Amino acid sequence: MTLILEPARETPVIHETGVLVIGSGPGGLAAALAAARAGAEVTLLDRFGCFGGNITVVGVEGFAWYRHEQTIEAGGIGWEFEERAKAMGAASPESQSLSYELDSEGFKLVADRLVTEAGIHPMLHRQFVAPIMEGDTIRGVIVESKAGREAILAKIVIDATGDADVAHRAGAPTYKTPVEEMQAASVMFHIAGVDKAAFMAGVKADPQTYANWSTGEWVVETDGKEDAMFSPFLAKPFAQAIRDGRMPANLNTIGGTWGAVHDSGEMTYMNLIHLAECDGTDPDSMTRFEIEGRAQAMHAIDALKAYTPGCETARLRNFGMSIGIRDTRKIDAVYNMTETDVRQQARFDDSIGIYPEFIDGYGVLIIPTTGRYMHIPYRAMLPKGVKNLLVAGRAIGGDKIAHAATRNMACCTVAGQGAGVAAAIALASGCPLDAVPLERVQKTLQDQGVRLH
Repeated sequence: MTLILEPARETPVIHETGVLVIGSGPGGLAAALAAARAGAEVTLLDRFGCFGGNITVVGVEGFAWYRHEQTIEAGGIGWEFEERAKAMGAASPESQSLSYELDSEGFKLVADRLVTEAGIHPMLHRQFVAPIMEGDTIRGVIVESKAGREAILAKIVIDATGDADVAHRAGAPTYKTPVEEMQAASVMFHIAGVDKAAFMAGVKADPQTYANWSTGEWVVETDGKEDAMFSPFLAKPFAQAIRDGRMPANLNTIGGTWGAVHDSGEMTYMNLIHLAECDGTDPDSMTRFEIEGRAQAMHAIDALKAYTPGCETARLRNFGMSIGIRDTRKIDAVYNMTETDVRQQARFDDSIGIYPEFIDGYGVLIIPTTGRYMHIPYRAMLPKGVKNLLVAGRAIGGDKIAHAATRNMACCTVAGQGAGVAAAIALASGCPLDAVPLERVQKTLQDQGVRLH
């Protein structure tokens, strides 16, 4: 590899803050809100032009699609996302659960409102480039934007990039799922021109269940209770299109769930495209699969028009702004969660919240219908080897099946809220993050409406 030696440069410090949150997806947004509400000076940085991450940028609208009558919820900011979206007309009833689907466009406004109300300093359109380190202590970050190369200093940094970018570049130990084992990436899309009455009549005539997920290319492990439950699943139109020669035979991974169907003829959150071996830390890989995913989406729409009642005049409305990544790097945390933890209702003294027994990934699907739940430990957000840094969101420490639970957006908000409160209390008490008084953290989280136990 040819290397270029860049000249030394002076980088202006444009901003200083108490807590700097990098990435504003569900975990980062929750972390920033929680820290600000706990009294900290907070800055929220994102490379895109909106807050919300997977919800707004990718178009993943099913925030709590696991919720059923017996589900035990975490409360806190994740619940607030849903309630505020409903109040602002940016949510609609979810098709397979007792939850509301968040409107990916409307939630941009919800997030704006939440950030403004909390007094958070917003910094959009800036890309994290490198940490600013003093030995093993992070002191801030370097960013790049249309304004050039700039520095932001912070007393505590929360890495909510989803890929542990800050922790990895700061020298914390991380590990990345081998690309051939990564959960598939998805290009989300939304369609218009659907006859809602005809489509729903077709669904009623041929209802699909979670057992139908184990068809075609996938075998999905359940614990049995899920198999007869309704799922907004689509696979038959695409299989028929392949049989009729209307779609290339190699596109046998197209299939999945639809989200909400609106009276206006829009059908949103089409989670049908599954792209294996897409590495979300490799821009060349993401470029290839962004293009491939959009092409596959158009094949899917053609099949829906040909074989699905109510979709005869369907058309593409929009794609998400970015491909959706489920699985890349995770930190080697002070405590790494395990498959046993998420399957057997783990309990921890350092719990910063609970999450229902919902596992979705690596061929496992467990829906929380029996009141079972686990604790999320604070230690899973503490990276080894770097001071003044917490990691929130899907990059917290854990094995594969643990990740299949904690990667879900609602769980990311649990971890994010815990990280934000811990950062604020560490600042206020003048103690390092690994010695933060957990009783104060837990009390503040409870005051913020979080269920801990």
